[in-house]
Amino acid sequence: MNAQTLAASGRSSARRAANSKAVGIGARWGLAARGVLYLLIGVLALQIAFGDSGEQADRGGALAELAKQPAGPVMLWAVGIGLIGMALWRLSEALFGAAGEDGRKAGKRALSGARFVFYAFVAYSVLSFAAGESGSGSSDQQSQDVTARALELPGGQWIVGLAGLGIIGAGLWIAVRAALRKFHKHLKRGEMSRKAKRFTDVTGVGGGLARGAVFAMIGFFVARAALEYEPDKAKGFDDALRAFADTPAGPWLLALVAAGLALFGVFSFAMARWRKV
Repeated sequence: MNAQTLAASGRSSARRAANSKAVGIGARWGLAARGVLYLLIGVLALQIAFGDSGEQADRGGALAELAKQPAGPVMLWAVGIGLIGMALWRLSEALFGAAGEDGRKAGKRALSGARFVFYAFVAYSVLSFAAGESGSGSSDQQSQDVTARALELPGGQWIVGLAGLGIIGAGLWIAVRAALRKFHKHLKRGEMSRKAKRFTDVTGVGGGLARGAVFAMIGFFVARAALEYEPDKAKGFDDALRAFADTPAGPWLLALVAAGLALFGVFSFAMARWRKV
């Protein structure tokens, strides 16, 4: 057997491993873990909208809320391990391509690589919290710290400004794709009942629009921080959500966005059941 044949055999084995049942289980576990976090963030944001401003409506607040439950420590570890599964699934997509006809395109694989880095970081933060570490502060403080460091770099104002515009663009992209129901191509719709299809449409569109709106709001504040050269103007997930209550629509807009984030959590549970992986 020559070297070329051995290399092809190795790639084939690696691809089979990436498409294995274990990776599929990890992906579905990860989607469910994401659902838990978004559902809790949505509930916390709803509480803020109706006058309770105690907990942070971000990942840290969701983890703190989860830790209060009777089986809190076990659930924290379960969420963290699930997110590791999500990260490994995205890594396999980056290396070997995703499910679907265009799954092996360079752009798709690069996006999966970025998602791997993101979910690996989130998994690390969740597992650190589960292990008893206090973490690095709220999402708002983290955003301000990162913005302050970036502004100190050569051309930092441009870097932060472009990052803000990029986050706005990502938010709009998320919202538009949700409105156009682009998630249909990732679902096993042939195996779904009419009620299941309707359920995923309602939760997917509503959840995606809310998630996109929050990202766009975060990007707006990052861009404003760059324009005014004030890192304190940058906001994380919690402060971006609270900013919706400062609009003319008041707390009702925050409540609507919060309900949408909770819907995205429920949509993630549906994806854990019906997504092609």
